[in-house]
Amino acid sequence: MASQSNTGYETYHVPESSKLAACATVGLVLTIFGAASGINDGTFGDPNESTNSWFIFWCGLAFFSATLFTWFRITIKENMAGMNSAQLKRSYAIGMQWFIFSEVMFFFAFFFALFYIRWLAAPWLAGEGDAGRMNPVHLWPNFEFSWPLMSTPQDAVGGVANQVIANNGEFVGPERNMAFPGFVEMFKWLPFYNTVILLTSSVTVHWAHHALLHDDRKKFNLWLGVSVLLGMVFVGLQILEYYEAYVHYGLTLTTGVYGTTFFMLTGFHGFHVCMGMIMLLIQLLRSVMGGHFTKDDHFGFAASSWYWHFVDVVWIFLMIAVYIF
Repeated sequence: MASQSNTGYETYHVPESSKLAACATVGLVLTIFGAASGINDGTFGDPNESTNSWFIFWCGLAFFSATLFTWFRITIKENMAGMNSAQLKRSYAIGMQWFIFSEVMFFFAFFFALFYIRWLAAPWLAGEGDAGRMNPVHLWPNFEFSWPLMSTPQDAVGGVANQVIANNGEFVGPERNMAFPGFVEMFKWLPFYNTVILLTSSVTVHWAHHALLHDDRKKFNLWLGVSVLLGMVFVGLQILEYYEAYVHYGLTLTTGVYGTTFFMLTGFHGFHVCMGMIMLLIQLLRSVMGGHFTKDDHFGFAASSWYWHFVDVVWIFLMIAVYIF
């Protein structure tokens, strides 16, 4: 390792050149490519034809995870050795803040797509608004817009064979939707319990942080462990919700834009919950097994807690936009 220092200035640790950033990029590209190909195969591919999409996804994810493990291990050792100055720690904090901002923009794109479909594109196909009235001939006669979209434009014209403009697949509306069922049925609604669980986990993460600031490691480990457990329960309930949607509701990625936007938004959020849960679990293992973190030096936990609170806030907006509004 190399360091730069100037008389009268704080020492700022500069690591040696490394291939870890390039390795992380390769792993991330493989992961995204595999996931995108797998979703495309499931929507438009032949169900009897096997592909390597999900194999590529898991290989990429494993390689990416191994790279991050190695990278963070080196960074933690450097911090434990006292190499990280106050300015470098501020750089870490700023880097995490920019990362969370990039995630905000990521979700903004999907929310914007949902709002565009609901307020503009789908009503236009039904002949509503100025753009809908400008078309002298309706491409999708008998299509009426309502949300959640239970009948696709293709359903309205009698199937794929009767549509004016061809597309790449058959899109049949779902039998039921995942929208808010009303207060009478609310306690039978899985998203209600997921909301309670995720908001509770945000509180327990805050309590863990409070315990750490008061040098109470026992309570810190306790509340952090509870937070990880609640994250696991949330993911389990979301898997159950997806099973219910596919098997009992007929709601899939091929049930038109409602199914697509529902699974893309909730699926990506669920993936981020998994990432946040793993981050918190790693901090718990570091505390229990390595005795890491003090009230004055705990950036790993702080960054993970920031990310977890971000995931909770996204869920609130998602509940309003996807399930309720």
